[in-house]
Amino acid sequence: MKLLVTLLIFSTIILEAVNYDALLLNGNCTTCHFENKALSAPSLQEIRNTYLKKYPSKKDFVTAMSTWINSPTLKDALMHKAVEKYELMPELAFDMDTLRSITSYIYEHDFSSIKNNN
Repeated sequence: MKLLVTLLIFSTIILEAVNYDALLLNGNCTTCHFENKALSAPSLQEIRNTYLKKYPSKKDFVTAMSTWINSPTLKDALMHKAVEKYELMPELAFDMDTLRSITSYIYEHDFSSIKNNN
């Protein structure tokens, strides 16, 4: 019985963490970045693919993307054509822990299978 309760608690904690990261992404990023459709900014799938090519390890991916989002510059941009098309992303007032949560979620999720309704 203790094992069952422990597993239930552990599962709940994991689901809440995943849901929290998804909530951070959807509440802050999807205004401009749709999952797999580029309208006012590159899609999350395009961004994910670009960063995965250069930073295949999760640690490097999360560090690079979080750092760039924290202080976006043309010099450090990986997606120069997107910057030309949509302009440079504005600086956002997120702390690094929040950015790491969001970019970890992006690393872990393939957005290509998600349909956008827009």
